[in-house]
Amino acid sequence: MLEMVQITKKYPGVTALNNVGLKLNKGEVHALLGENGAGKSTLMKILCGATPKDSGKIVFEGKEILRNPSRAEAATVGISMVFQELSLFPQLTITENLFLSRSKGLFKWSSLDSISEEILRRFNLNIDPRTKVGELTVAEQQLVEIAKATKDGARILILDEPTSALSDNEIEKLFQTVRKLKEEGLGIIYIGHRLNEVFEIADNATVLRDGNLIGRVCLKDCCEDDIIEMMVGRKIENLFPERQPAKNNEVVLKVSNLSKEGLFENVSFELRKGEVLGISGLMGSGRTEIVKTIFGAIKKDSGEIELNGERVEIDSPKTAIKNGIALLTEDRKTEGLVLGFDLTQNISLPSLKSFCKKCIIDKKEEETISENIVNELNINPPLMDRAVKTLSGGNQQKVVLAKWLVRNCNILILDEPTRGIDVGAKKEIYTIINELVKQGKSIIMVSSELPEVIGMSDRVIVIYDGRINKVLEKEELSEINIMRYAANKIAI
Repeated sequence: MLEMVQITKKYPGVTALNNVGLKLNKGEVHALLGENGAGKSTLMKILCGATPKDSGKIVFEGKEILRNPSRAEAATVGISMVFQELSLFPQLTITENLFLSRSKGLFKWSSLDSISEEILRRFNLNIDPRTKVGELTVAEQQLVEIAKATKDGARILILDEPTSALSDNEIEKLFQTVRKLKEEGLGIIYIGHRLNEVFEIADNATVLRDGNLIGRVCLKDCCEDDIIEMMVGRKIENLFPERQPAKNNEVVLKVSNLSKEGLFENVSFELRKGEVLGISGLMGSGRTEIVKTIFGAIKKDSGEIELNGERVEIDSPKTAIKNGIALLTEDRKTEGLVLGFDLTQNISLPSLKSFCKKCIIDKKEEETISENIVNELNINPPLMDRAVKTLSGGNQQKVVLAKWLVRNCNILILDEPTRGIDVGAKKEIYTIINELVKQGKSIIMVSSELPEVIGMSDRVIVIYDGRINKVLEKEELSEINIMRYAANKIAI
């Protein structure tokens, strides 16, 4: 159905793609794999007309398509892409989003609502099409985006990290939709980092590394370790680096009866020096809301917070940062970064006061410290004046971490620190976490990935319906144990 031949794309100082090829068959789910920055998204943006290529050709159903098609031209021949950041308008209804491109002629909204109902029914969505998209769950928005991409007869559908913000049940619903489209003969290109999901949904895979084609494999003939070795160029052993368990009983943070109506209530726990305290629970259980309240981004209704034995009133992120608390947010693009700023500006932002001399920023010191942390964390490409929006997801996440390391906070709250990050970058993040606790820093880590919570935590708080259901010690940690308490399957 599709062949991309010797695709090359260069940016100043960087070759994003070097003679890369990809083949896709009708009715196939084809995984496109590689570390962050390997060139996956660039290749797909070229295919769907969002980015021009420098050389190479794209052959669709036996015919070469335009050298550099626009998105509209790519859509005309049947190529659609659902980006990781959904492109729906939250203030508009489902129908308005589905038919936004109909800008010519007169049409009747009631008729379009009826058509929308039929489209939604195809994807097992029993939702009023007059509902505003902003009122939908992320999973429902994802399916509406797929419906929008395929309603006009798409032949190829590209899904970029479609499961990164979904629960297990929501992922299964998405996969049911993908299988249905596959049966209808669509060719589907699936970009993902969770290899267990890739092996579940995909037939074949193309692996990229550093902008180069490493190979194409049939997934039923290989295992996760084979793919990882192709992606990173080496075997990854002991994904979770060994660390001596925390033995210091010094309490650096004490939370007592913290409550926020409608979100969580009576949350109490202690964080010790040099400890990784995991927080687990199903999506919607209140995990993120709890840590945002500790950071002052959500105003508490009641409860107390103590730092090193002294009560503090944290009423804003500014106050939290002053008290040495940092938050790596769940959504890096909207809450963790200023996408139009360059690396130096993002990294130095929480620490600007320390770079000021007589109210003037010492640019040389700001740039030197930022460049040092970029090299230390292996952020690629290490171009300090490049806008962070041009970086891959994994490198963006490292920039968020870098700004807090420069700030030198003693308590780091990491909310989904490895979401959308490849296995090689994950190990780098885990190694950094271990190094930080060795230095005496204390970590609160919220994660939806149970192996990550178990592999990295000294203790785990399990949240159910806005309450702490159980605190599990290291020796009690297992996926079954955590899920029992997360789903409230055990009477406490």
